[in-house]
Amino acid sequence: MTIRVLPPEVSSQIAAGEVVERPASVVKELLENALDAGAKSVTVNIAAAGRTLIQVADDGAGIPADELTLAVERHATSKLVSAADLFRIATLGFRGEALAAIGSVSRLTITSRTTDSPAGARLRVEGGIIGRLEKIGAPVGTVVSVEELLYNVPARLKFLKQDMTERRAIDALLTRYALAYPQVRFKVSEGNTPSLQTSGDGDRRAILAALYGVDTARQMLDVVAEEDGFKLSGFISPTALTRSNRKDITFFVNGRWVQDTPLNAALLQAYHTLLMVGRYPLAALFLEVPPEEVDVNVHPAKAEVRFRNPDKAFSFVQRSARRALLAYAPVPQVAPQNLWGRSDDRPQTLDGKPQIDATWVLGHDADRERLPADDQSSMVNGQPSTIITQPSAFEKVPLLRLIGQIGATYLVAEGPDGLYLIDQHAAHERILFEQLMAQHEQKAIPSQALLTPAVVHLPPASAKLLEDQLPVLQHFGFHVEPFGQNSYQVRAMPTLFANSDPAAALRALVEDFEEDETPLQNELEAKIAGRVCKRLAVKAGQVLSPDEQRALLNDLETCASPRTCPHGRPTMIHLSVDTLERQFGRKGAR
Repeated sequence: MTIRVLPPEVSSQIAAGEVVERPASVVKELLENALDAGAKSVTVNIAAAGRTLIQVADDGAGIPADELTLAVERHATSKLVSAADLFRIATLGFRGEALAAIGSVSRLTITSRTTDSPAGARLRVEGGIIGRLEKIGAPVGTVVSVEELLYNVPARLKFLKQDMTERRAIDALLTRYALAYPQVRFKVSEGNTPSLQTSGDGDRRAILAALYGVDTARQMLDVVAEEDGFKLSGFISPTALTRSNRKDITFFVNGRWVQDTPLNAALLQAYHTLLMVGRYPLAALFLEVPPEEVDVNVHPAKAEVRFRNPDKAFSFVQRSARRALLAYAPVPQVAPQNLWGRSDDRPQTLDGKPQIDATWVLGHDADRERLPADDQSSMVNGQPSTIITQPSAFEKVPLLRLIGQIGATYLVAEGPDGLYLIDQHAAHERILFEQLMAQHEQKAIPSQALLTPAVVHLPPASAKLLEDQLPVLQHFGFHVEPFGQNSYQVRAMPTLFANSDPAAALRALVEDFEEDETPLQNELEAKIAGRVCKRLAVKAGQVLSPDEQRALLNDLETCASPRTCPHGRPTMIHLSVDTLERQFGRKGAR
């Protein structure tokens, strides 16, 4: 096989593959160039999720006309002089290949003017071919327009995801940079529709309010720490404010957004024992370290960094976040629950020793992990004896006689073949799910108008997701209307959930589907119904009246699949009479 030198256009497209992964990659490179130029105002306009147009305009220093042609050449940069500079990088860009890579796979137009120039200059690059430089009137700063991205590499164009997914990636990027650079005015729009606008007054909490709503911004905890040249600032959420995924954890290192696994692990370690399994905090943290302490030249997209002393960075972030949590978060007050008619506040004791309320230790939430059945065993005469059985999910439940409630979480009932322990949250999930799916199959999910509509404020990416799926939500009985920029008003919800919090229900739906690449229309209706029911079912830790307990058991008995919740978790465990007799030594013991 003959070795040959690749043509320039081929090598340019190969290089572009490392820089231009998707439209969000182009936005990132152009935005970082604008910030490096000292911009105080950045305007981003998108069309067709960045496929047909990405335009980034700034009021930075601009590019001299005689250097504009050089700026679109590969490895041309003003930010590095020698190899030694790679180990003390203080700018966002440094490789000098972004504009060349973008220009090789799009139709790029760059217009720029410096403060000391009476006129600006314009240059076009089409598929890597540089056009003629033109003089033109222009304001101080730079405007870069990228049209028909990947038009000359259709094979790569096919790998882009749906417009909704690509828009969410762009919005997520820009909201993060808006938080990192509060002194810069950001204006983001798609066509004539603005999705993000900040004032540039330096108030990060105001930007948090614009992104997540005033209530969320008010709850966020300040983090400010400094130690041995390392500085950490930003916000983390209290333990009561969590998400079901890590997507709202943001780290910037020296002004650069990074996706660093050790830093994420350090933050989660700060919440150790404070959050339930499967729940994650919100965080926007900005770490500043001496440039020589971090290597940013380890990833093609500069999305990862490598610290000279990773243990120091990990422990600094972990201790700083933990200190903020302990300083702001209230200490939980443990009070015995009045389940057995106790009128005093004395702690329960056993053999003179105080006993900790197990429901408080585990947390009153239905999402916490439970031990699998295989791990729940006991010992009889020194031999392991499994005491819990889980019949088939489709096996009917026998008629049960209610005994009571334990720990405000489990119902105890007697059946003809032994004792049943029912998880009230999982059981209610199953009941609501089957009722909602029955209404769905009849194509008649009744709604109930709310006396006072609930207003929900969402981040731009989530708002776009919700807007695209309003018809689907309406089919399930939610009547939701736009109510200003990135805000929505819940005017009605399914009658089945009439007593639930409509804002919480809508937030939960959007949050659960943000990780999905497939739009809601293509999801199984059962998946949507299951997630709604999960959020709106009665929670663990909620005391039920005897009538409510009996109603729950009666409804569960009528379910088609009463043994599991819609997500496969068991609704009950069964202790047979035979098992009880063995445990008490009535069988096999002489």
